[in-house]
Amino acid sequence: MRLNAQMSAPLLALASAMLFAASVHAAPANSGDDLDKLLADKGLLTQIDQVRQSVGSKASELVVNAMGFLGVPYKRGGNNVETGFDCSGFVRAIYEQSVGLLLPRKAEQQAAATQNIDKTELQPGDLVFFNTMRRAFSHVGIYIGDGKFIHSPKPGAEVRVESMSVSYWNRRFDGARRVTPQEGRAAPQAASANAQAVQGATPQLTTAQQQY
Repeated sequence: MRLNAQMSAPLLALASAMLFAASVHAAPANSGDDLDKLLADKGLLTQIDQVRQSVGSKASELVVNAMGFLGVPYKRGGNNVETGFDCSGFVRAIYEQSVGLLLPRKAEQQAAATQNIDKTELQPGDLVFFNTMRRAFSHVGIYIGDGKFIHSPKPGAEVRVESMSVSYWNRRFDGARRVTPQEGRAAPQAASANAQAVQGATPQLTTAQQQY
């Protein structure tokens, strides 16, 4: 991913740290000390801490986890790192393993099950929806701050970060939503899911066909 020179400092920190994380997300669970050392050597630990302080621990953990899957290929109906993700499968997996909440499977269902917020209220970790198939809420991504979101776009593409100000996405923006504990049911064995996330493997979720 090419970093824009005008990107804000928090997003630069996130992008740098998470691009590195993407290269090591398959590391074994006992490699925490080695990972901390590598991050420290690259001067990223302080930056990650600053980002966490600025956006809150839960939102930061979710965004950090999502950024770790940059480059995973799109797969229609996909919901884990081995098969690839479609847009809603990516969002559902990230929320399950990061905060232990199990969202509905399809993008439009996720929109219906979460809290409607104004675009000006967006915070890292919120959901952003787009009309990409001439129907409401046909695509979903996770807002990461600075007007950018991470998502699994379409067949032939990979999980990536894009700007909401780009003409294509700006014209198709369909609303913003916030996930609260009351709006997503607790995922079973959430602690186990988080442990798997460190190793770059998402829990197996219910598969369903998603058109985009």
